[in-house]
Amino acid sequence: MTEEIQFYLSEAEESMQKALQHTSSELTKIRAGKASPAMIEHLRVDYYGNPTPISQVANVAAPDARTLLIKPWEKNMLGEINKAIKNSDLGLNPQQEADAVRLNIPALTEERRRDLVKQVKGETENGKISIRNIRKDVNDSLKKLQKEGTAEDAVRDAEGKVQKLTDAYIVKIDELLAKKEAEIMTI
Repeated sequence: MTEEIQFYLSEAEESMQKALQHTSSELTKIRAGKASPAMIEHLRVDYYGNPTPISQVANVAAPDARTLLIKPWEKNMLGEINKAIKNSDLGLNPQQEADAVRLNIPALTEERRRDLVKQVKGETENGKISIRNIRKDVNDSLKKLQKEGTAEDAVRDAEGKVQKLTDAYIVKIDELLAKKEAEIMTI
C-alpha cells in the first residue's frame, strides 16, 4: 500500500474520531434529568466587556443530582451570571445567594423526555452524516490517486478499509445514542 493511501486512511480515522468526540460533547449538553456542569459550559457571561465562558469566571459544581452551584471568583459577576442563565435557552430560574448562584433542576416530564430523545437522535444523526461525509471525501481522494496511476486493487482495498472504519464509527455513535436515551428515559 502506498504512503498516500496510508495517509488518507489515517486522516480518515482521525477525522472520524473527532466527529465522534464532537457528537459526544454535544450529547453532554443535553440534560438527562441530572444536574451536570456540562449543561451550562456553553453559556457566556459579560466579563469586563468580553463574552467569556462561565467556567472561566466561576466554579461550577453539582452538590446533588438536582442542583448546580455556581460560585464566581469575583462577587461582581453574580449579576452577570444570573442574567446569562435567564437569557439562555435552558429554561431554568437561577436563585442568587450571597456569594453564589443556585440552579435547581426540575424533574423531567414524560413529554419532555421524549423531546430530549428526539434531540439526541438528531445530534447522533448529524454525527453519522459527518462520518459519511468523511468517507465520501476520502473515497474521492482515493479515486483521484487511481486516475494519477495508483493500482486499482490498492485503491479498492483502501476503500474497503474506509468502509470498515465508517461502519465501526457509526456503531460507536449508535452506542452513544443508546446510552444517552437510556439515561434520559430512566426516572
